[in-house]
Amino acid sequence: MMIVVSACLAGLKCRYDGMEYSCVEVKKLVALGKAIPVCPELLGGLPVPRAPAEICNDRVMTADGNDVTVPFLEGAAIALKIALAVGCRSAILKARSPSCGSGRIYDGSFSGRVFQGDGIFAKMLKDAGIIVQTDEEVIS
Repeated sequence: MMIVVSACLAGLKCRYDGMEYSCVEVKKLVALGKAIPVCPELLGGLPVPRAPAEICNDRVMTADGNDVTVPFLEGAAIALKIALAVGCRSAILKARSPSCGSGRIYDGSFSGRVFQGDGIFAKMLKDAGIIVQTDEEVIS
């Protein structure tokens, strides 16, 4: 069974800051052909690097005040289609991300505080019945 994973966890330099956040377990799954990496933000047309973004009042806003909700939604929808097309039933996503965070995400104040909630992509996956874990759950 294929697993959908955050591309940054697979070692792809697609984070907002142009970096990756490699997770050994995720990289192994990808190397074995058991996981498919996706980056909803890139699929939505956002560049690398890009301004950091957080969810605030049901909108995705960058630290410099731009509303990027539409590309986040569009990219998450494309990533969901990919996950469903390859038969994914589970996901390993980057914790606290406005796209991929599951259970706890940054609170929109750009202060490092978190609150209960899901990123755009994580929520879409859950709504589709896909089990979502974060990288922190996988390595702990």
